[in-house]
Amino acid sequence: QVQLVESGGGLVQAGGSLRLSCAASGRTFTTYAMGWFRQAPGMEREFVAAVTYSGGRTEYADSVKGRFDISIDNTDGTLYLQMNSLEPEDTAVYYCVAKRWTYSYSLPSGYKFPSEYDNWGQGTQVTVSS
Repeated sequence: QVQLVESGGGLVQAGGSLRLSCAASGRTFTTYAMGWFRQAPGMEREFVAAVTYSGGRTEYADSVKGRFDISIDNTDGTLYLQMNSLEPEDTAVYYCVAKRWTYSYSLPSGYKFPSEYDNWGQGTQVTVSS
């Protein structure tokens, strides 16, 4: 198991930027696929972005493509989500996720689905005002 702790959320005006971080601990010499999901009030959790531990493969939801960038520092396992050109529709709780995965250039087939991941952070709130 790996423990995930998100930080970096907050309140920002539309058009602004935020960078989320996810600190991972509790794993030793084990590679993971990692990603971000978000959940707005009254909505289901939705996929935002995913990355392999090597950084060799990334995927994004269409709604954030070109605005968000996912990256990973595999020296310490910290995951990042750089969010630019934020819109009020991006308002949600953002969750960091991880799944044990050894491939560098492919993601799990179910990478868009919450059920694929067995490690979740507690979430961090992002609010974008118009």
